[in-house]
Amino acid sequence: MSGEPANDIVIALEVDDAVLADRLATLLGSVAGLRLAAPGEQATAAVVARNREAAGGDFELTPRELDVLALLAEGASNKMIAQRLGISVHTAKFHVGSLLDKLDATGRTDAVAHAARRGVINL
Repeated sequence: MSGEPANDIVIALEVDDAVLADRLATLLGSVAGLRLAAPGEQATAAVVARNREAAGGDFELTPRELDVLALLAEGASNKMIAQRLGISVHTAKFHVGSLLDKLDATGRTDAVAHAARRGVINL
């Protein structure tokens, strides 16, 4: 055995923005049960950042909303989002509410599902 848990979720990152890619790699790399895919390795899931024109849709997400959305996709609570992003819980709640409105979602899981269907994130 290679010493790695067989049930880890392997995440591939496809992000043009190097700063965002580094941030996502740091965030995702610190989550137990997840690991980043090596180049050419088959991934269980992918995180893809596309430019807004390519993603389509009638809404625009801010860079901070994209950060919050990535954490929502991990199942993070408002408190965890606040801690990971260095913001207050109130601000995290505000961003989650904004995402729910923009994505016309009924809840956090629905927001992640809507974002995935619209190509904002890939699961």
